[in-house]
Amino acid sequence: MTAGALVVGEALIDVVRRPGAPTRRHPGGSGANAALGLARLGRPTRFLTRWGQDSDGELLHRHLSASGVLLPDRVADDLPTPRAEAVLDENGSATYEFTLDYWRLPAVTVDPAVRVLHTGSIAAVYQPGGEQVLDLMRRAAAHATITYDPNVRPTVMGDREDVRRRVAERVAASDVVKVSEEDLGWLEPDTAPEAAARSWLAAGPSLVVLTRGEHGAVAFAPGATLALAAVPADVADTVGAGDAFMAALIDGLWTLGLLGAGRRARLRSLSADGLSALLAHAGRAAAIAVARPGADPPTRAELPEMAEPGAAA
Repeated sequence: MTAGALVVGEALIDVVRRPGAPTRRHPGGSGANAALGLARLGRPTRFLTRWGQDSDGELLHRHLSASGVLLPDRVADDLPTPRAEAVLDENGSATYEFTLDYWRLPAVTVDPAVRVLHTGSIAAVYQPGGEQVLDLMRRAAAHATITYDPNVRPTVMGDREDVRRRVAERVAASDVVKVSEEDLGWLEPDTAPEAAARSWLAAGPSLVVLTRGEHGAVAFAPGATLALAAVPADVADTVGAGDAFMAALIDGLWTLGLLGAGRRARLRSLSADGLSALLAHAGRAAAIAVARPGADPPTRAELPEMAEPGAAA
């Protein structure tokens, strides 16, 4: 099967701790969650990552393969599989501490059949692999839409100014960027989130989506700006919610026929109706994800294909 989507990112084990509750372990990692989300929505997806030759690596392999994610032959190496300790507060929101020894990509040639390359979070900036990811984004842009989610993790990414520079390079190399208010609060603490998102749109992308948690999301495109309220949900925890939103956003662009280098002009002309349909679709995916523990994005049976722009939600 030819993969229409290539996701590049970290795969790890989330060790989830909540006061008064047993510790839980879930497969996770921003890249792994996005790849899982796309595959569960029926999109042929290849995932480029690394993990260790240990029980955690075996767990990740089983977890991703069971949902149809395509994995390269060489994933495991001799270093331990990364872990993230996620500490939940009373509202289910998570803060993270990471154990990550190494990140580097194997040599890769992007198949011209790939319609979209998605990356983000730790893998896009953590060295030495972060520069390989940026090079891959630039090379893949010849035929694929490039999507990016900074998904900032301050405890592992390094110096703020260095991270800001790296993120800015990757925003400029992208067609679609999804960023949370929390991320922008750390990256651009002196700028209002919506103003920062507008400045990112001016740097090159055709679409910037600002997620605002329980307050919904705002989409910025050259010809339109649109805000949409969050879909109501009973929150178990927020682990993987942003990745589920991202996967559904890509899925919606896929449905609209807006993926691939040849569709950039159409992508840049997205209407307010198109933005509304995309945000509603992604918001429904996030609502499903937060209602259950761990990074557990919806399947196509749970999240039907996106409604056409202008249709009733």
